[in-house]
Amino acid sequence: MRAILAIDQGTTNSKAVLVSERGEVIARGASPVGISYPKPGWVEQEPLRLYASVCEAIDACLKTSPDVSIEAVAISNQRESVTVWDAETGEALGPVVSWQCRRTAPDCERLIAEGDLDRVQELTGLPLDPMFPGPKFRWLLDRARRGRPIRLGTIDSWLIHCLTGGRRHVCDASNAARSQLFDLREQRWSPELGEIFGVDTRLLPQVLDSSADFGSTLGLPGVPDGTPIRAAIGDSHAALFGHGAFTPGDGKVTFGTGSSVMTTLPRFIAPRNGVTTTVAWRIEGTPTFAFEGNILVSAASLPWMAEILGLPNVAALVDLAATAEPGGPGFVPAFVGLGAPYWNSDARALFSQINFSTTRAQMARSVTDSIALQVYDVIAAMRAQSGGELGALYVDGGPSRNRFLMQCVSNLVQHAVIQCEAPEASALGAAYLAGLSLGLWSDLSVIQGLPRSTQVIAPEAVDRKVLLNTWHDALFRSTSGQTPVKAE
Repeated sequence: MRAILAIDQGTTNSKAVLVSERGEVIARGASPVGISYPKPGWVEQEPLRLYASVCEAIDACLKTSPDVSIEAVAISNQRESVTVWDAETGEALGPVVSWQCRRTAPDCERLIAEGDLDRVQELTGLPLDPMFPGPKFRWLLDRARRGRPIRLGTIDSWLIHCLTGGRRHVCDASNAARSQLFDLREQRWSPELGEIFGVDTRLLPQVLDSSADFGSTLGLPGVPDGTPIRAAIGDSHAALFGHGAFTPGDGKVTFGTGSSVMTTLPRFIAPRNGVTTTVAWRIEGTPTFAFEGNILVSAASLPWMAEILGLPNVAALVDLAATAEPGGPGFVPAFVGLGAPYWNSDARALFSQINFSTTRAQMARSVTDSIALQVYDVIAAMRAQSGGELGALYVDGGPSRNRFLMQCVSNLVQHAVIQCEAPEASALGAAYLAGLSLGLWSDLSVIQGLPRSTQVIAPEAVDRKVLLNTWHDALFRSTSGQTPVKAE
């Protein structure tokens, strides 16, 4: 049996799956990565541990696999996290500065004060927020050893460096598009952006299509040397591709530590209303663009609340939340500020409108509702800008398997959501891109026709007014009045 080995390198875990030429997952493995918080607001990882977790995940996957011929390796990866290493020895010269990290907030404020916001957003589709890597690259450069040849890179480029024995320094267009140094219209590294952020763009990887020749493996345990690496793509983009969301207006919500809401576009549209424009993927030199809204804290608030309420796990928290009617207190999960569509680094997590009659179930419900409410605001911003209809809306990631949570999303958005049983949407998307490069699947229509196990959750008729007004009032308080209350 021919198969693609797909790596999904995430924030908390690395996964490896084998995908058959029928598009089915036939084996899987996973390994934790580990995250450190050296200072308040700082989030980082160890580059070598990150790669080791990939090797461990592959080993676990191959131990349970049937007899297969691995035709290629494909990569999906966490985005906006970046690192630096020695170009000759491969030695890591700094940490992986995570997408969650807020250490560059002062740099972003300085650049905004200097008037760079509009130009950066015009070229990259991204705001000046600590989530995005422009200032992080500069932070890493300032602390790397002097006098050595240096490579800067996104996580896909670091993994490809490791997988190829240091022979290739490349990344794909979707990851480049999240770097804040990539001109979306020109599809190249921008010297102007390099000057704004103080980064020599010659240190960055060569940008390839998402489905391309990224080199071949060397020294990867369990995988024959010379196995081609034929796809690389950011994890959220990969999930969109894995769902077959190829029609403009189709979208998906990936739920995890944070959440990503993404919808495909018919063409490049400059961003406004708090969403970003990005390259969803690039094939044969042609980029497909998308709107995206990045929610910084989503499901990460669930275990936190479960522990506070003395519940054994997240499942118990969601069960408790389901016993409460919507419309209790408001909760804003701004533990590291707020992302789309608010982009407020100073926002703080809070509960609002609590009184002596507030119950534990209502507290739990306000936390679970905050996941859906953030998605609602992002989709509302996208609808306001695109003017087009929202097409098929897929959901993936661990929390998407919970019917109660996804019913809340469907009710708020007033649009059906398509629940996908396969939890490996990102890995599948990367595998499909690799198979497309190899000719396992001839075109997008064949990939779109591959079997998928899905369930449609239709919206129920609900009164959203009280819930939305409580939510927007809580946002107003969380941002010290910088986010206005929206009357529904």
